[in-house]
Amino acid sequence: MKTKRVYVCSECGARSHQWQGQCAGCGAWNTMAERAEAKPAAAPGRRAPAETLLAENRPAPLAELRQGRAVAYSSGLEALDEVLGKGFVPGGVVLLAGEPGIGKSTLLLQLVGNLARTGRSAVYVSAEESLGQIRGRAERLDLLSPDLLAMATTRAEDALAALAQGQAPDLMVVDSVQTLSSEAVEGLPGSVSQVRAVATALVEQAKRCGTTLVLVGHVTKDGQIAGPKLLEHMVDTVLSLEGDRQHLFRMLRVMKNRFGPAHEILLFHMTGAGMEVVDDPSTFFLQDRDPGLSGAALCMAVSGQRPFAVEVQALVTKTFLAIPRRTALGFDANRLHLLLAVMEKKLRLNLGGVDIYAKIGGGMKLADPALDAAIVAAVLSSFYDRALPEGAVTWGEIDLNGQIRPVASHDIRLKQAARLGHAPVLHPGEVKNIAVLQTRLFGRGKEGGG
Repeated sequence: MKTKRVYVCSECGARSHQWQGQCAGCGAWNTMAERAEAKPAAAPGRRAPAETLLAENRPAPLAELRQGRAVAYSSGLEALDEVLGKGFVPGGVVLLAGEPGIGKSTLLLQLVGNLARTGRSAVYVSAEESLGQIRGRAERLDLLSPDLLAMATTRAEDALAALAQGQAPDLMVVDSVQTLSSEAVEGLPGSVSQVRAVATALVEQAKRCGTTLVLVGHVTKDGQIAGPKLLEHMVDTVLSLEGDRQHLFRMLRVMKNRFGPAHEILLFHMTGAGMEVVDDPSTFFLQDRDPGLSGAALCMAVSGQRPFAVEVQALVTKTFLAIPRRTALGFDANRLHLLLAVMEKKLRLNLGGVDIYAKIGGGMKLADPALDAAIVAAVLSSFYDRALPEGAVTWGEIDLNGQIRPVASHDIRLKQAARLGHAPVLHPGEVKNIAVLQTRLFGRGKEGGG
């Protein structure tokens, strides 16, 4: 065995043969650490001929394959089954990521407990809590049953042993992959090498024995899943549990899905009994809304194929600063700056002497381009201090020339607006630019101010 020295980045796993202050892969500083690796020497005369390698695994016609597709089974939550496609797939791997304290462990323990009550075998592996803590949460959620199995360990070998037993469980939850460590790999738990090795071993073993594996992943301070990017490529489904811990709702977003539609969402309401599914999220964010107040506009947003109405709020007030303040919550602040510049140019509004604050009600975070029209409507409503028509709803993407462009899922938004009884409905087919939008909402706009 020959030994060589390499330098590995603790953030992204990039390798270098010499030390560098800044990683060339991710740009992080002081993350290159020296590591000794054993490289086996090539044995002379041991290379197999090419003909032998080709004979071991050759391309085969897919039409002649007789292997049947794995049948999915219910996760215990009908709404979650719809979001995932048809439920849990044997041998499928799911990665659930979210901020600390957002409710990942509570949701997964509910899934394990509900599945155990249906007669299927499920194991909850925790590397962050003791068995006493897991039992306390299960008792609070009324999930205790003889078939609910749990394991508290920080060794990946213990979790692999549970999968390698004579009868592997139908579902295994590992909470979390960043806190498990393997004895065969150097490095602390959570390092790139440990996360890669632990995840690879668990995924391979789960697919070999047909167990549905759910991995819990931590997120960094900028919202990205911690560990190597390879982790997201290895799994079949990537879920993100989002929400403000100051609010009681949680949003489960599907980022990737090999067995069903992607970009779907599922809304949960956090209660003392755990996470409860919100049956109709279309009006959930409009609770206790006062339509008679200025500075608020409704938008029919869509995430995946699920339409729901959200309230965009804006506050325009006189500034006492040399540079007016612009603040956006729930969407990209650069979008607000762009729309304000378009409004000043095309509507001839003087916004240089006012502070403008905008947010999405309920603590929502959206990247839907259809929010543009609602943001403009909310800013105009606060600027003129006039409330919009009570049932008005709008959506559409706004160009730099002030034109309102169509957006995806227009028919779904239109049908949902009609079902909820909204009127007037201002969409790209009705209004062509922001000047027409202003006229439809306020008559002729007051040029220069309110």
